[in-house]
Amino acid sequence: MENVHAIELKNITKTFGKVVANKNVDLYVDKGVVMSLLGENGSGKTTLMNMLSGIYLPDEGEILIDGKVANIRSPKDAYNYHIGMIHQHFKLVDVFSAAENIVLGLNEKGRLDHKAIVNKVKELADKYGFDIDPNKKIYDMSVSEKQTVEILKVLYRGADILILDEPTAVLTPQETKKLFDVIRAMRDDGKAIILITHKLNEVKEISDVVAILRKGEHIKTVRTSEVTEQQMTEMMVGRKVELNINRKMPENQEPRLTIANLSLTDENGIKKLDDVGFIAYSNEILGIAGIAGSGQKELLEAIAGLRKIDKGSIIYTPENDSPQELVGKSPMAIKNAGVSLAFVPEDRLGMGLVGSMGMTDNMLLRNWNKHKGILIDKKDSKALAKDVFETLEVVTPNIDYPVRKLSGGNVQKVLVGREIATSPSVLMSAYAVRGLDINTSYTIYDLMCKQKDNGTAVIFVGEDLDVLLALCDRILVMCDGRVTGIVDARKTSKEEVGLLMVKAKEEA
Repeated sequence: MENVHAIELKNITKTFGKVVANKNVDLYVDKGVVMSLLGENGSGKTTLMNMLSGIYLPDEGEILIDGKVANIRSPKDAYNYHIGMIHQHFKLVDVFSAAENIVLGLNEKGRLDHKAIVNKVKELADKYGFDIDPNKKIYDMSVSEKQTVEILKVLYRGADILILDEPTAVLTPQETKKLFDVIRAMRDDGKAIILITHKLNEVKEISDVVAILRKGEHIKTVRTSEVTEQQMTEMMVGRKVELNINRKMPENQEPRLTIANLSLTDENGIKKLDDVGFIAYSNEILGIAGIAGSGQKELLEAIAGLRKIDKGSIIYTPENDSPQELVGKSPMAIKNAGVSLAFVPEDRLGMGLVGSMGMTDNMLLRNWNKHKGILIDKKDSKALAKDVFETLEVVTPNIDYPVRKLSGGNVQKVLVGREIATSPSVLMSAYAVRGLDINTSYTIYDLMCKQKDNGTAVIFVGEDLDVLLALCDRILVMCDGRVTGIVDARKTSKEEVGLLMVKAKEEA
């Protein structure tokens, strides 16, 4: 008897104009199996999963569920075929409880029985090992709890095939361990699970098989136990690559930024930074760790002059020059004062780049005010655009193609490449490798190390603790807008950093 797969893709092809996102993909996942889906940016992972979840329709090929051809034309159809996708950015209503979010949108007959819903949610939670209060409001929840609600939402609807997009991106090591225990419980219950992730160490830990995509095509599916991280990377890229971070011991360090008693309240009256203080030194990479929303973004924006602070000081000390107070200065005033700050913001298109412009014009934005008269010489900007295009292997038809039409990972390459090219004395980076494939990520790490070796003070906000431990010299940990510790990255552990990431919550 022929083996019937939980889900099978046959000859799946999807194009967007002249761009081929997926080409003749043949892939299957069995019940009771955890599959990791790997590939570089633009390899077609998200497009493929969007076809499974009903967001896109394939141009060619067919999808089989339990051996039968499925017609998935919408997310509602996907639910009817028991497919549920948990996106990286949660789709929850903050003022509703967990139980209310879980049943939201369901066509239940008659009045909703809240008690029965809560009981069913509890049963599901107990069955798979979730730790959740069904009556707790979303706005009172941690990121991990919100993710739990999203998973329970699809399980409540009867999902037997679950797709998780970067599920550990914003979790502490302790929360990641709990999630993996839940994934194993779901696998043992016969669920078919697909993980989209860039973290190869987690692929090795949780998945049974790994499917590799390259330039829209399915290269190979292998058993995880039979392949190394190096081999997986080389299959993704198609050539031999080095996965080493060349971290040198800091030398000749001098204070570049001295932050003291920094406090900040947002436009809604919510305190985002609470008495933050630290020193960033030259020839050093200072990592900043914390669960999402702990104040990392606001801290970098305050230093860059993009946020008005309540109190505190930000002293910039140039090499062989007098210290300068940055508080109260606009971004342009900071620049005109001779402060060399480069800022890679979290919101790439919203704050960092102009989506309708190509790479050349976005490079020009960095120094547009230096041009005098009505004619602008784009020679230097074009040369920089070509250099970033080649160094970071940006996938674009040409350097003048609108960046908003590029994939998220390629947009990030353009932004990071532009900021690093200014050779700043202080380089601040917020989530520089978020959404980037492993090969490009290591290129960025190498560029950060070169900046450090050139005497730059690098501040690196990251999500992957393994990377922070391997890349940084020190790690500053934040929780609820406060600094809960600064540790030596060479001597600390993921567990110690993870505990510091939730320290303020435990003390409250």
